Amino acid sequence: MSLIKEFKDFAMRGNVVDMAVGVIIGAAFGKIVSSLVDDIIMPLVGVATGGMDFTDLKWVIQKGITEGETVIQPEVTMNYGAWIQTVVDFVIVAFCIFIMIKFMNRLRKKKEEAPAPAPEPTKEEQLLTEIRDLLKERK
Repeated sequence: MSLIKEFKDFAMRGNVVDMAVGVIIGAAFGKIVSSLVDDIIMPLVGVATGGMDFTDLKWVIQKGITEGETVIQPEVTMNYGAWIQTVVDFVIVAFCIFIMIKFMNRLRKKKEEAPAPAPEPTKEEQLLTEIRDLLKERK
């Protein structure tokens, strides 16, 4: 039973729950950014590069063997175009995340800059203030 209790304590710790929420939100945000890259930015990049599709670039190491429509041995290729496309996607996604975090930090900084109200004086400070005032009146 101690193993189950220990696991429950581990799973219900605040850090683990916060991390789980972060992973779930991160996955959802990842889908948003992936859609931004695939559906908005990459078509613009395609137009800028003259419609070039990087994923079609490859280096054929060994030609495939076919007999009519039947593939006997598929060709062996090094798909460097897919790698280039993945790197471009990563750079765009990383930049989008950087901009989003920068925006969130700016919002957090503005929130922190708001002056906090002065704390109420403690009972001891109130008593000392009263004593000081009474002593001033005696003179």
